[in-house]
Amino acid sequence: MIRYVATRLMSLGLSLLAASVVIFAVVEVIPGDPAAFMLGLNAAPETVAALRAELGLNGSLPERYLGWVSGMLAGDFGTSYTYRVPVSGLVAARIGVSLPLAIYALMLSILLAFPVGMLAAARRGRAADYGIMGLTQLGIAVPNFWFAMLLVVALAIGWPLFPAGGFPGWEGGMGPALRALTLPAVALALPQAAILARVMRSALIETLGQDYIRTARAKGLSEGQAIRRHGLRNALIPVLTIVGLQFSFLLAGAIIIEKVFFLPGLGLLIFQGITQRDLIVVESVVMLLVFAVILVTFLVDLAYALVDPRLRQAR
Repeated sequence: MIRYVATRLMSLGLSLLAASVVIFAVVEVIPGDPAAFMLGLNAAPETVAALRAELGLNGSLPERYLGWVSGMLAGDFGTSYTYRVPVSGLVAARIGVSLPLAIYALMLSILLAFPVGMLAAARRGRAADYGIMGLTQLGIAVPNFWFAMLLVVALAIGWPLFPAGGFPGWEGGMGPALRALTLPAVALALPQAAILARVMRSALIETLGQDYIRTARAKGLSEGQAIRRHGLRNALIPVLTIVGLQFSFLLAGAIIIEKVFFLPGLGLLIFQGITQRDLIVVESVVMLLVFAVILVTFLVDLAYALVDPRLRQAR
């Protein structure tokens, strides 16, 4: 197991190195000068040059890349060109919204998808299975921002159970903060739950055709008991893959939902950084999200080894 973990950690480090090079190269080739953009079209050339020197944009690309990477390793993400504050402070303020929202939505997705997928697998070929598959297909086809607007109309305007937007902050208490995140989390969770339920159903149906499941039924177990006791764990590997991908998407790809509900999250910060040519913010936040995605992938690999001991033995 130690060798398995060491191998995955090495892979994680190489992936981060490659990602940092790609992110820096892609962001730096975007046309336009951040200093000229900040000062406007009528700025004097000497003023633009002074601002470029202040922002550290005059160095060569290798020097700027090494300075950026070494700063991140030391916990210094640089200073925002636009806000003139440390990027780490901006990230700390925004991740307190995006991370709880992603975890909340993922928990709702799992709590909804697992029993629904298990029910569809246990009732495959019957009316319940067809009904569940139809609903999940609808959940996949309908955009999450449309779900979000329906939820606002129904549960924030029609029945004012939840706020329609904004975030009061965690300092105001966990109750108001969770109420503000509930509708965005549900809007994000419904399409992801539909995908996860279909994957769970397919994995369980494939597992239910194995010899050990038939033996369990021959011993007197019902369909549901055979699924819970023997089928579920063996069907978890493809499901864990989807769960890992979904968490990465929910953390980094919720920008539209954040716009609908006026949430100050990381997705909105990246959007603002791109529109304002704040390169250091874009580079640092995207690199942080890539690290989160790779870390989740690493944790999913460890979960594979815990679920299936054959992977540890093969390693």
